[in-house]
Amino acid sequence: QVQLAESGGGLVQAVGSLNLSCAASGFTLDYYAIGWFRQAPGKEREGVSCISSSDNKTYYGDSVKGRFTISRDNSKNTAYLQMNSMTPEDAAVYYCAASVITPVKDMCMTTRHGFWGQGTQVTVSS
Repeated sequence: QVQLAESGGGLVQAVGSLNLSCAASGFTLDYYAIGWFRQAPGKEREGVSCISSSDNKTYYGDSVKGRFTISRDNSKNTAYLQMNSMTPEDAAVYYCAASVITPVKDMCMTTRHGFWGQGTQVTVSS
């Protein structure tokens, strides 16, 4: 069964940190770019950060640049999103997606991807 599963969400205080994981099963992530997206209540899903499949090029949305770091470990078939200096504006359901769209900025600019996880809730208290 082809699946992406996010984990690591939860409640964190402002300026705190969380590390999200996106584990793939049923397929190998090696050939896919990975993206992290988020959706807050009443808002559209937006691209947060994306990483390419082969050369680990990254893209970050302006609101998270300098605070979030995306990475991947193909040996573990897993991608990560390290979130630091979090603010209440970062609260959302976070989703990971796998895609063949290149370059990575283009992946983050669209939500038309074939593989999605179920999402993990991130809450930030002020």
